[in-house]
Amino acid sequence: MKMSKKWCENVAKYLVIIWYFALGISQGAFADVITQWNQTSLTVVTNVKMSPGHANRAIALVHTAIYEACNAITQRYVESEFAIKAHPQASIEAAVASASRQMLLAIVPQQADVINQAYQEALGKLSNGAAKQDGILVGQSAAKSVLQNREGDVDAYPDTYRPITSAGIYVPTTLPAASFWSKRIPWLLTSVSQFRAAPPPQLESVDWARDFNEVKRLGRVDSQSRTAEQTKVAKFWQATLPPIYHGIIDSVVSMPNRDITQNARFFAASTRAIDDALIAVFEAKYYYHFWRPITAIRNADIDNNPDTSLDPSWQPYIPTPMHPEYPCAHCVVASTLGNVIKAELGNIPTPILSTQSSTANNEQRSWDNIDEFMQEVSSARIYDGVHYRFSTEAGVKMGEEIARLAVRTYYQ
Repeated sequence: MKMSKKWCENVAKYLVIIWYFALGISQGAFADVITQWNQTSLTVVTNVKMSPGHANRAIALVHTAIYEACNAITQRYVESEFAIKAHPQASIEAAVASASRQMLLAIVPQQADVINQAYQEALGKLSNGAAKQDGILVGQSAAKSVLQNREGDVDAYPDTYRPITSAGIYVPTTLPAASFWSKRIPWLLTSVSQFRAAPPPQLESVDWARDFNEVKRLGRVDSQSRTAEQTKVAKFWQATLPPIYHGIIDSVVSMPNRDITQNARFFAASTRAIDDALIAVFEAKYYYHFWRPITAIRNADIDNNPDTSLDPSWQPYIPTPMHPEYPCAHCVVASTLGNVIKAELGNIPTPILSTQSSTANNEQRSWDNIDEFMQEVSSARIYDGVHYRFSTEAGVKMGEEIARLAVRTYYQ
């Protein structure tokens, strides 16, 4: 039987895909190249003391480039808008290293020594030849395409926040964080206000009084109502930089029988969704400009609610973040990640989810249920004295919507 050239090419392509898939299952270290570069990325963004928003954006850029490079080689998933081309026998490990290096050098050039050392170590483990060189080129192409797509994403928007005041009247001079974040280009959202939370409760309402009094009681720095365990949870989730959530991500990518493109997709889906979650939540924060507990509790005589009372010396357990209260950003991120994990696992049993906290002496906490992890984050922000319960609930709902969008993009 005479076979067409096209038929032969398709057979060859699928045989290569099967070979890569089998290799990824049989060799756990094969998939670990992505987690290694993830750790390098976390290290360099921490070294330069990036803000949580900038750090999550950087990690999303790296993993988008990694995924595009991997998928261009294996063609396991549908081609994205970047449409990276690659030889099917190119080295995936070289592509991951090249994409990561190229992206990190563009974002944090001051960490070039750390980045280049990791790159040389990664390439030193690979045999020289066409596969290695092709992989390097694929990684460079992926990083370049993603950077071009994000050009002007942050630098085009200076911080122009204007504090509310009257002429000649002093106000605190520390500017709030991320006031321009909603001007960024989202990855998945069609609009930064697409999933904006409904307004917070009216100050005269029963709901306001209930949640006001809860955080006033549990979130006070010297609270006698907060238990020792609740205080531990509060301290643990004071951390906001990416490593606190990447421990959870690592719990999934380190599961057995996962291949490299699968891990690349999960990293890309989760980090892009988290970055969009922060864009969306800061849009809502500056839209509503809702007051933090320390402000509300010290000014409770002006909220027109008979069930709230002023405490002029009230202090929260942790320093209050420098941006508006509503909704809870930690809760949006935790909900986004948790719901992406649910889609990633499908019917597979949830692994033990573990992570460490830099604000709790690197203590480790673990959960065997995704919902318990998300609920702990919400409760922690009340114990911290920086959020109300209605704000945590609004954040969880926003995260569910953003995760659903990520699932439609990557998993269907």
